Amino acid sequence: MPERRTVALVTLGCARNEVDSEELAGRLAADGWELVQDASDADVAVVNTCGFVEAAKKDSVDALLEANDLKDHGRTQAVVAVGCMAERYGKDLAEALPEADGVLGFDDYADISDRLQTILNGGIHASHTPRDRRKLLPISPAERQDAAVALPGHAQEAAPAPAPEDLPDGVAPVSGPRAPLRRRLGTSPVASVKLASGCDRRCSFCAIPSFRGSFISRRPSDVLQETRWLAEQGVKEVMLVSENNTSYGKDLGDIRLLETLLPELAGVEGIERIRVSYLQPAEMRPGLIDVLTSTPKVAPYFDLSFQHSAPGVLRAMRRFGDTDRFLELLDTIRNKAPQAGARSNFIVGFPGENEADLAELERFLTGARLDAIGVFGYSDEEGTEAVGYENKLDADVIAERLAHISQLAEELTSQRAEERLGESLQVLVESVDDEDGAVGRAAHQAPETDGQVLFTTRDGLVPGLMVEAKVVGTEGVDLVAECSELVEAAR
Repeated sequence: MPERRTVALVTLGCARNEVDSEELAGRLAADGWELVQDASDADVAVVNTCGFVEAAKKDSVDALLEANDLKDHGRTQAVVAVGCMAERYGKDLAEALPEADGVLGFDDYADISDRLQTILNGGIHASHTPRDRRKLLPISPAERQDAAVALPGHAQEAAPAPAPEDLPDGVAPVSGPRAPLRRRLGTSPVASVKLASGCDRRCSFCAIPSFRGSFISRRPSDVLQETRWLAEQGVKEVMLVSENNTSYGKDLGDIRLLETLLPELAGVEGIERIRVSYLQPAEMRPGLIDVLTSTPKVAPYFDLSFQHSAPGVLRAMRRFGDTDRFLELLDTIRNKAPQAGARSNFIVGFPGENEADLAELERFLTGARLDAIGVFGYSDEEGTEAVGYENKLDADVIAERLAHISQLAEELTSQRAEERLGESLQVLVESVDDEDGAVGRAAHQAPETDGQVLFTTRDGLVPGLMVEAKVVGTEGVDLVAECSELVEAAR
């Protein structure tokens, strides 16, 4: 009888990382590893790290150290770092953090089982030297589809894929050259599907393209098959994720491919809602707005990456737009779908930002009526253009502006929630328990970031149920609602 091998995946960061963890879980399950939820019950703890900003990197290091402590008083024998931070820093991270028994990059994902077994057996797998992954793909997007490059979430198989009948229960079969194995790590009625990887934009503050690579789309057939499989697993809402969903299809010869794909995804049996995240304002087009605001089961949800609204700051960021154009975009959306949700993130304290720029951002936020707002203080990220900028603001100035805009954002999103009093919303029930009661999300609320709906009663509600509910109160950004009608029985 084969020796029992257990592994736990600890995921930090964004929804893209969650998809990558489920790909790793699929590969490991297919090779006989037993997946456990608690790292203390695992022979190997795999920490899927985030390498976006300093706070996220610190959280990743803390998670690795916490997992390492388990080796002294638990089953855990090895701790392995994967994900963006591991890819971004490679051997430098391994040298700085000897508590990690292995640091694996994206190129190791296809052989993750062998890598973990080697480390578990006491062997050493040499960590990679960090490199700019944008240079691994052709400059021309049209030439990227056939490139043999490891792409988490739509990885190429170095060897023939296992036949579906040879896979364990709960592992998605491979259907094409870029369709990964996948195993769900939770039971939520919501799951993310990766639409693309990488980014061709060159925002001066962002290092993501250097370690995630250039933009490359997944083929529609793979996205559809993965969505069908998720529906079979009980998923009711699918969120499409990538670094930039508005660019989807440009490397497949059709920049409007998302507009044709969305109705097909919405037609998958069992799926009640399709949500699109990560949209670039400068790339929004009338046809995409029309599809997002008028297609049944597609959420009229706009996760728009504004980052700022003062023209001078945006140009320094290598971005486009201004307050009035952004407000016009939001007006266009709401004229087509008055209940549409809109959210964004913003950076304050960018090099050269002055009081007039901050006032312009306040003007935009006050007029935008956003449902959710994330605010971050600027910090240098190595490898980015902005590191070399002059006119850096003092840390105390950045902290003061961050506190001010954050307070404004909290007030404005609470006001926006109050505007929804009396609205009827379709709400997907996500959890029901004795402590929190019944909790769900409406079409304008994405998981983790945008608030939630708190039901006045949990009677008759179960996770996965779509219900019609009327908003009767607010708690900050959260809505309080009473159920009025069941829309779709849970399957």
